[in-house]
Amino acid sequence: MDGVTNRYVIIGAGAIGGGIGGLLTRSGVPTVLVARGAHLDRMRADGLRIRTPDTDETTAVTVAGSPADVELTDSDVLVFTTKTHQVEAALAEWADAPVGDRTAGEALPALIALNGVAADRRALRWFSRVYGVCVWMPAVYLTPGEVIVRAAPVHGILHTSRVPAEATDDADRALLARIAADWAPAGLEVPLPDDVMPWKYRKLLSNLGNAVQALLGTMDREIAEAARSEAQRIYAAAAITMNSEADEQRSRERLQVRPVPGASPDALGGSTWQSMKRRAGSSEADFLNGEIASIAHGLGMRAPVNAGLARLMRQASRAGTEPGASTADQLRAALE
Repeated sequence: MDGVTNRYVIIGAGAIGGGIGGLLTRSGVPTVLVARGAHLDRMRADGLRIRTPDTDETTAVTVAGSPADVELTDSDVLVFTTKTHQVEAALAEWADAPVGDRTAGEALPALIALNGVAADRRALRWFSRVYGVCVWMPAVYLTPGEVIVRAAPVHGILHTSRVPAEATDDADRALLARIAADWAPAGLEVPLPDDVMPWKYRKLLSNLGNAVQALLGTMDREIAEAARSEAQRIYAAAAITMNSEADEQRSRERLQVRPVPGASPDALGGSTWQSMKRRAGSSEADFLNGEIASIAHGLGMRAPVNAGLARLMRQASRAGTEPGASTADQLRAALE
């Protein structure tokens, strides 16, 4: 891939994928946005509207519905931005797409830009070169053909490294440097730590409140902190390493979240809230709160708060419940 221009194929162009893909397209970077349903149809017909605190622009984008719609080449980089519970199906679908006389799984790098810590190593079942991405990007997708990005002028910070980190070689370092250079003009910073997984484990702690926000329609800090405290005890028992809180704080400070003109503050929830609001029928909670339960169970421990939140999210998703259907007192009682 040396000496060529990368094209980024964004698989799962919702809030994060649509934001990344639309911003890259707007800055002149070759990009394909892969989506489905009404969102795909709207982008194909009218382009993608990206609203930020400073801009409101609709950009013509190249879109696809499946690998059959894209002629992949050696210069392509696949960026998976689905929810974690959806990514295995996407990985399996794209891994065998032809790239000359090879397959995408053999020939192309796969960036795993989604919440949780489970998908990165799972992707190695299908792709020989996998790169984990810790996503800090406050973005919202509720309306087909539109993404709201809530931070500016830096729209997102995406720490990235090879997974596993010990496999990193000079070719990886060159690829990652190109990605960082390509994405910077779009307002997307790509720091390159030696190992991204400590960053992703730290980010997972902050995502444990997603289910609380979705179930209540707002954040209850006491319940979210109970989930995080439980997770930290389990991390300690499992000897899981995280980056420092100071590192995380510096990243947060780079993202200036400001009001987006015309966007109601009541419609700017996190990723799990958005799935529930769209009545998607499923959520990522099994790979956020459920990840903590999985680690605990593997150690012969229990994680009642996180296992309970994952269970309640499964029930609410199946029932098509709107965010805010429960009160904080009801949620506390259900977790006892």
